Amino acid sequence: MGVLDWFRRSPVVEKRSAMSGFTAELMAARESYISGRRGIAELTATAQSCVSLWEGAFSLADVSGTDLLDRRSMALLARSAALRGEAVFKIADGYLVPCSDWDLRTKGGKPVAYRVSVSEAGGGTTETLLAGEVLHLRIGADPVAPWLGTAPLRRASLTAGLLNALETALSEVYENAPLGSQIVPYPEGAETDMNTLGRSFRGQRGRVLLRESVNVSAAGGPAPAVDWKPADVTPDIERSMSVESLAAARDAISGAFGVLPGLFNASTTGPLVREAQRHLAQWTLQPIAALLAEEATEKLGSKIDIDCIGPTQAFDAGGSARALATIVQAYAQAKEAGLAPSVVDAALAKLDWK
Repeated sequence: MGVLDWFRRSPVVEKRSAMSGFTAELMAARESYISGRRGIAELTATAQSCVSLWEGAFSLADVSGTDLLDRRSMALLARSAALRGEAVFKIADGYLVPCSDWDLRTKGGKPVAYRVSVSEAGGGTTETLLAGEVLHLRIGADPVAPWLGTAPLRRASLTAGLLNALETALSEVYENAPLGSQIVPYPEGAETDMNTLGRSFRGQRGRVLLRESVNVSAAGGPAPAVDWKPADVTPDIERSMSVESLAAARDAISGAFGVLPGLFNASTTGPLVREAQRHLAQWTLQPIAALLAEEATEKLGSKIDIDCIGPTQAFDAGGSARALATIVQAYAQAKEAGLAPSVVDAALAKLDWK
């Protein structure tokens, strides 16, 4: 080491951790497998039904202003947003590439650079991209970290954990509990006769667990003979209120996804189904579509509009028909009264009929 080496800058070793390759895919698969155990409840049918509604509505949405947001990309985007709260797509030449994992650098609370991982059949790849090269949708962002999105189940983790615990407990009860099993007393007899009688109660469920003898001597005398009245050992699930708690948890999770709980009710009628569809499209999916359209307009450089209400027919057709009938009747009455059409138009404009 010479004297001049003291003035030379030591080489900088850059260390990075990238989630890509076969190991990352195994970890992601394992995470998806055990996610229900963490209280996320992603594996429940309630959550997956709501996610499917999001996915179907976005795949049907009308996109104007670009060809990059095709139906496949919109479906992937909706599923990622529902389960992860955000979705990242790399903007390539003529198509969008979904990213499985990413980290980012921010300035002023806004992302300026991304390091994304793209899954491939033979192993993933990692790239560093600027913010303008990435389409990033975020929902449920917190002011503490506005660059991160949160999934509906993350925002309702207590209810999701309750739903997961109830479904897990009930599945274990139906798997392991002695449903329909009984304890049958009968008189003392030969062992061969007892075994033959015990084997006559066939079936894994509902079989006789114990055979109790009624010939017992205690306190100096034999016990009185009793009838062969079986004792049921089936657990009383009704008293645990598990059915009611499960229904309440399912309704709460549906509400967290913006789906009216009445949509999954067994006694749901057609008008309620239409109202649930309108509520989901107007108050949950269309705002997310507006966020996506704003992000795409900024990144793609053209005015982009996304409509989820029209293609899903989530509009009040009956109310529009009644409004039109009222307008026609108002015009007819105005003509009979001798009023000019301009006066009627001005009155309707003030009432905001249009």
